[in-house]
Amino acid sequence: MLLHSVGLIPCSNQQKSFLFHSYYRYRCIVCSSETGLSIRRQALEQVDSKLSSGDERAALSLVKDLQGKPDGLRCFGAARQVPQRLYTLEELKLNGINAASLLSPTDTTLGSIERNLQIAAVSGGIVAWKAFDLSSQQLFFLTLGFMFLWTLDLVSFNGGIGSLVLDTTGHTFSQRYHNRVVQHEAGHFLVAYLVGILPRGYTLSSLEALQKEGSLNIQAGSAFVDYEFLEEVNSGKVSATMLNRFSCIALAGVATEYLLYGYAEGGLDDISKLDGLVKSLGFTQKKADSQVRWSVLNTILLLRRHEIARSKLAQAMSKGESVGSCIQIIEDSIDPSDI
Repeated sequence: MLLHSVGLIPCSNQQKSFLFHSYYRYRCIVCSSETGLSIRRQALEQVDSKLSSGDERAALSLVKDLQGKPDGLRCFGAARQVPQRLYTLEELKLNGINAASLLSPTDTTLGSIERNLQIAAVSGGIVAWKAFDLSSQQLFFLTLGFMFLWTLDLVSFNGGIGSLVLDTTGHTFSQRYHNRVVQHEAGHFLVAYLVGILPRGYTLSSLEALQKEGSLNIQAGSAFVDYEFLEEVNSGKVSATMLNRFSCIALAGVATEYLLYGYAEGGLDDISKLDGLVKSLGFTQKKADSQVRWSVLNTILLLRRHEIARSKLAQAMSKGESVGSCIQIIEDSIDPSDI
């Protein structure tokens, strides 16, 4: 057929007509695909612009206008979720989930770095004492000064300066710690988008959070367009749909770490907030357990199903890509049959 089209072999008018219409249909498909991608890209650029200006409602409106459309945002709020019921711990284990390891994060990496910094500080103090021949009185006042600064940080900045130093040291000297934080936040971002909550932004270190927000009391993490959720919380009535969404988002970070490393180190604050939420809603222990177990199972299965998207998203976030660019990566990485 190719030989006919370039004139090397004679072809009939019927064959010429067939070739013309085949080529025309191919060009239409390509142009349609390119137009769809262009519309999505332009819309996501507008989303970035609205988020940068603080207009969260307009940003969410733009996303919802394209939600579920073939050339729009197919994956937003399109997560395939497990039926909601009371799952036993045995059922979680059958799905390869050890709830104790997942829900009891201990930051051993950062704890080790903190101990090393304390040892280095004490060693430095001893060296300075010997090098400068400090008297016991001078050493006392120097120690008193450091204690005062430490107390000031705890009282005035809620330990923000100490956390900043510790976190910055971790990112600088521990590639494992840095990678874990990036993967943790990618999990939050991906699950939020899939369950229908628009990410507003993210930071991967305390220093980045300080530079963006200008506050020592803000730690690294992901932020979301959550005014609808807050309105429900303030009214005292949180819908089951909204609770399910934010339960999965809260556990997405620890779930990502669990899948990658077999246990979680970060995310204790996320779990504490979820626990505080279900208690504030007056849940019984049985109902709270049911909510958490369903959220654990649902989140783990989502992350397993979309592992490639999470991996590509983490790479993009480590480069500081915008929210719109990250959404584009999610949409490009997930096959329509998986949603």
